Amino acid sequence: MIQGTCSGAGKSTLVAGLCRVLARQGLKAAPFKPQNMSLNSAVAADGGEIARAQALQAQAARVPALVDMNPVLLKPSSDTRAQVVVAGKPFAELEAGRYQDLKGKLLSEVLAAFGRLHGKFDAVIVEGAGSPAEVNLRANDIANMGFAEAADCPVILVADIDRGGALAHVIGTLACLSESERGRVEGIVINRFRGDQALLDPGLEWLERECGKPILGVLPYLNGLVLDAEDALPETKPKMGTYPIFRIAVPVYPRISNHTDFDALRLNPAVELVLVGPGDALPPADLLILPGSKNVRADLEFLRAQGWADAILRHVRYGGRVIGICGGMQMLGTRIDDPHGVEGPAGSSEGLGLLELQTVLQQEKHLRNVEGEVLGARFSGYEIHMGASQGEVASADGRIFGTYVHGIFDAPAACAALLEWAGMKGARGVDLAALREASLERLADCVEEKLETGALRKIAGW
Repeated sequence: MIQGTCSGAGKSTLVAGLCRVLARQGLKAAPFKPQNMSLNSAVAADGGEIARAQALQAQAARVPALVDMNPVLLKPSSDTRAQVVVAGKPFAELEAGRYQDLKGKLLSEVLAAFGRLHGKFDAVIVEGAGSPAEVNLRANDIANMGFAEAADCPVILVADIDRGGALAHVIGTLACLSESERGRVEGIVINRFRGDQALLDPGLEWLERECGKPILGVLPYLNGLVLDAEDALPETKPKMGTYPIFRIAVPVYPRISNHTDFDALRLNPAVELVLVGPGDALPPADLLILPGSKNVRADLEFLRAQGWADAILRHVRYGGRVIGICGGMQMLGTRIDDPHGVEGPAGSSEGLGLLELQTVLQQEKHLRNVEGEVLGARFSGYEIHMGASQGEVASADGRIFGTYVHGIFDAPAACAALLEWAGMKGARGVDLAALREASLERLADCVEEKLETGALRKIAGW
């Protein structure tokens, strides 16, 4: 099990790298995350919903993504409330306090999923969540040491040295663990190191003496990896070039979901993708895209409060193009009804009125992988939504378009066709799948070179 000294220490990336290394070595490996919290999700090969990070790790292992790889997924709909997805299906919508009471009952689900994977694969690499040092969450823990203890699983602790204080993070994390939990930690990995390691070595020697745990490797900072983000929004920077840049603006509301939809646009050298945060005005743009949302009515209210709704309507009056994806498409319609309080208090909201489309949020989630054609170009993607919509998904003048399909920009031909439709002459798409695969290979090369993988296999008994 890979645990981290903090969120963002590199657990997901290290698990992906190890999955690819083991696949290279001829082992059938599987990733496993008992509990994840993320609004970036995917539809597994067996039909349920899992976090996108585990789907990426399955790709790294060269195996189909399965629901058992992420048996509990939390999808926040507010700061204190989340949809709980269990075994790939919605289980409950709970406040944070009530979920803490539920965790003990979910341990059997988590262990059963782990056992099934263990029976099918040569190796299972488990990823923790956040940090095991969060003692306030230790009761009924299923995400970190609670799982490791129940499954009798050895642990590797990873620390992000790029943030600073990595040695203290390791010492402090170990100090927060019980004696039996500390005994499970078999080694330390230092992640995202820049510079001359000779300057770091005295600190590593001190750390080994202080904590009595071996350093299993120091992984360098790897720039430019194209890997699906677990949750955090990517950084975007203005692009400079000799050609006119095609600008796409995306309003970022509080419960934006599946922002990985825009990776292929962000990586396109001829596109400037602008993620517009709270307090910022929507800039002039060639194309506006409304992303998915885990709380459509609340995010629509937020969009209006930011003044973005008026900016979108002004953009359309001046001939601009708009695409809505999933919850974004629902917002473009005339009405959104939530009679059962699926995403918050029951009620109805008026949409932006740019599509003749009405949506009713339902208690059953729609989950499926899809293929299709847009503007003569083939695409594949997936649907994850609680609503059913009726009406038109394109405006009469052809300048506004909506879809429930996530990943529609990932196919180069489909992306190019949509950019051409939006007014970008000579548009070309980015082969996101090829970039992702090259990144996994580069990551595995690094793990093989810098990490004692033989020691890891011995620890795990593979």
